[in-house]
Amino acid sequence: MQIPRPVRLAAGAFLLLSLAACGEDNAQKGAKGAPPSPQVTVAPPTKRTVADRDEYVGRFIAVDSVEIRARVSGYLEQIHFTDGARVKRGDLLFTIDRRPLKATLDQARADFERAKAQLDLTMSDLTRAQDLIEKKTISEAIYDQRVQAKRAADAQLMSAEANVRTAELNLEFAELRSPIDGQIGDRRVSIGNLVIGGSQPSTTLLATVVSTAPIRFEFSFDEAAFLRYQTLAESGKSADSIGTEVELRLLGEQNFRHKGKIDFIDNVISENSGTIRGRAVFANTDGRFTPGMFARIRVPASRPFEALLVPDSAIGTEQIRKFVYVVDAENTVRQKYVTPGHLEGNLRVILNGIEASDRVIVNGMVRARPGIKVTPVAEGEKPAAAPAPAAK
Repeated sequence: MQIPRPVRLAAGAFLLLSLAACGEDNAQKGAKGAPPSPQVTVAPPTKRTVADRDEYVGRFIAVDSVEIRARVSGYLEQIHFTDGARVKRGDLLFTIDRRPLKATLDQARADFERAKAQLDLTMSDLTRAQDLIEKKTISEAIYDQRVQAKRAADAQLMSAEANVRTAELNLEFAELRSPIDGQIGDRRVSIGNLVIGGSQPSTTLLATVVSTAPIRFEFSFDEAAFLRYQTLAESGKSADSIGTEVELRLLGEQNFRHKGKIDFIDNVISENSGTIRGRAVFANTDGRFTPGMFARIRVPASRPFEALLVPDSAIGTEQIRKFVYVVDAENTVRQKYVTPGHLEGNLRVILNGIEASDRVIVNGMVRARPGIKVTPVAEGEKPAAAPAPAAK
């Protein structure tokens, strides 16, 4: 089918107008120029003296933990504390019915007086026997009987005196007092129940008191770490040195802000796990730590050394490798792979991969790509104002 000549002329004119418009647009874009380079914030690495640290998970334990059990049997008469309260050494906790124990003490004292009177009588008999034996009035057999009676009376008096002391102790044991400073748990027995006392395993558990200040923290580390700490022990900067300062953080905390000291390293490596037990002590004056609580502890693992640190947010991840962006002398972004170390606040130790003179991008990483030009702004400086749009 042949297209009419007027139609062909109209299509050609339209094509010429379109090409002219495109050329005009390109000319305008060329006049405006390329878009400005993205601005990024740069800063040199921070130089600081640091030390490597190892982190371990452990659990708090009480320095002292005492189960309150009665030494004498009887019915529980009074409870003198509130569940979960803090108690002092010597505070009265429980009282067992004292009346049967008081009656036993009175009987023991009566027996003591009886034995004392018997001793006085035998001493009088022995004194008379000594006069009579000198006069040959009585036989030596009778004299010997008087001597033995005196000895028996002495023993009887000593036994009665011991019974009095035992009865006094039992009466004293009817009042159960806290043997340590700490926090008491809940009562296990209500008033009116029979309490079984004594030294047998079947004795009644009344409550438990644990000390809270100071408090200990136990953790385990492997044999390789133990050998490394032994190597560093001569400098006094490792966990193998008693008194080494350590840091701790609780679950949910970001920083290791609690300070303590190593106070014990076990002398045996476990055959089952290949680990050895360490222990640190913390003051816990505010009672924040509770026995049984989990936490993370950080232990010095090297001698102090000079290191370069960058903000942790400036470190990127590429699969299993870590990197930072730096800006070279031509304001071109370069990617450098680094080996990060431990965290110091919000700064990460960089073990290798950067130089002290590098300008590290600390803000604006999303606008940076390796090989592109950027406008670097030193950290703390006010960014330059964006250029005004060209007038049309």
